[in-house]
Amino acid sequence: MNYLIHQLLNTEEINLIKRELEKCTQDWEDGKKTAGSHASIVKNNLQLNRNSETSRKNSQLINKKILSNQLIKSFSLPKIIHGIMFTKSSENMHYGRHIDNPYMSSGRSDLSFTLSLTNKDFYKGGDLIIETMNSEEKFKLNAGEIIIYPSSYLHSVNEVIYGERLVCVGWIESYVKSTEEREYLFDLDAGARGILAKYGRSDEVDLIFKSYSNLLRILGN
Repeated sequence: MNYLIHQLLNTEEINLIKRELEKCTQDWEDGKKTAGSHASIVKNNLQLNRNSETSRKNSQLINKKILSNQLIKSFSLPKIIHGIMFTKSSENMHYGRHIDNPYMSSGRSDLSFTLSLTNKDFYKGGDLIIETMNSEEKFKLNAGEIIIYPSSYLHSVNEVIYGERLVCVGWIESYVKSTEEREYLFDLDAGARGILAKYGRSDEVDLIFKSYSNLLRILGN
């Protein structure tokens, strides 16, 4: 499965966002409002109104954090980060099996992400399930961790048994559409950076970075 889990936010940033979200008691609405025709049937959660000041402000923060993270940039090659929203699921809430829309008003969905704002030990249930052709995996994240995965995968969120699951979700339109091609580029970039860190700059490293850059020109859009 082609996915990345990474610590994106520190404790101070998490607490700041959570304090602001807790103040917005009037701005939470039914999550079905932004779901597609199929997803709305299986979606049962709450989301913060995207037009609220708190949502816009903190969406910009998440956008900035993603774009400033070298590992995430190398993995996802982000062209546009879009559709960011904050959602919460309390007891008996869930999000059934669905696929994300390939094209949204805000951009193409090549990659989906979920950023946890609550520690995985603070609620029971609420696992993110991601399916491939031959397997499925369950994920529960620590506060501040983000998981990024292809939007082409079927996925769901199990029912929350107790507690509250608070997350930020969104989508990435990548410069490279293909999951397979992004993986090749990611491996090439990681390998070159590893050699550079271990042995320093050399003509051979320059050639690897040259090939990476030119492949990105060919594969990108």
